[in-house]
Amino acid sequence: MFNNKAFLTGAIIAIVIGVLFIVGKNAENSPKQEGDKIVVLSTFTIIADMVNEIGGDRVESLSLIEPGVNIHSYEPTPSDLVRASRADILLENGMNLELWTNKLKANMPDVPSVIVSEGVEPLSIVEGAYEGKPNPHAWMSPKQGLKYVENIRKTLVEFSPADEDYFNANAAAYSAKLEALDKTLNDSLSVLPENNRYLVTCEGAFTYLTNDYGLQEIYIWPINSDTAGSPQQVAAVIDKVKANHVPAVFCESTVSPKIQEEVVQATGARMGGVLYVDSLSTAYGPAPTYLTLLQSTVDTIVSGLSDK
Repeated sequence: MFNNKAFLTGAIIAIVIGVLFIVGKNAENSPKQEGDKIVVLSTFTIIADMVNEIGGDRVESLSLIEPGVNIHSYEPTPSDLVRASRADILLENGMNLELWTNKLKANMPDVPSVIVSEGVEPLSIVEGAYEGKPNPHAWMSPKQGLKYVENIRKTLVEFSPADEDYFNANAAAYSAKLEALDKTLNDSLSVLPENNRYLVTCEGAFTYLTNDYGLQEIYIWPINSDTAGSPQQVAAVIDKVKANHVPAVFCESTVSPKIQEEVVQATGARMGGVLYVDSLSTAYGPAPTYLTLLQSTVDTIVSGLSDK
């Protein structure tokens, strides 16, 4: 009975999605004219911001997921699919982060999909149900972020060769900013002493950042999932925080800090602040762009682990 009901519900949703997609596609069915912007749909805000920087005024950059939403558990809505019907290109992170796009792509077979993390040197998830799989948060390394920039540049040039010089110039300027930020972040984190370089977070989403800048990563759960934050996971982190005398712990903007507060209460460590990783903030928050996300997160880490 349950299976029949689930099948029927799924079939109805698929029909609704298909009808809405066709309606939306028909509304946008007129061929592109010279001067029309390329509509690039990215799965989440960080990629969309990169596209905006490289594409400039020749691209309309859309994010499927709004700021502050957890990308790991996202499910596209019918209205998302109507919006997706306007897309000329779909960009996704890959590395198993957005498996939910399979339904989306099935309804837009003529829209090319590009993995922007192509060429990244993946670091593995080291425990849990996804052990051995690539950790998808590669953009938290500016060095790996440069590969995202190059993949986006190539995609835009392939779609609109006439704009090659424009996209190349924007990508070069943006890459220079990212390289400069990499040095700034390294200088900022270098002030932390060797015995105080433990980054304790809710999700293990900072593997690339800690690997780049010589920090030790401790987390409650390795990847956001339905089973995140078990008593055993919390107890293990409490032991590590106590053993290493970690002064502050952190949680991410798209995750409830409630479980991390248990670590605070059990260890006496303070809550060091909110880190941005899976989503930009709104325009009025501390991380409205990819570059400010990296800067804000490192500033919060340094402030939390310092005696300031």
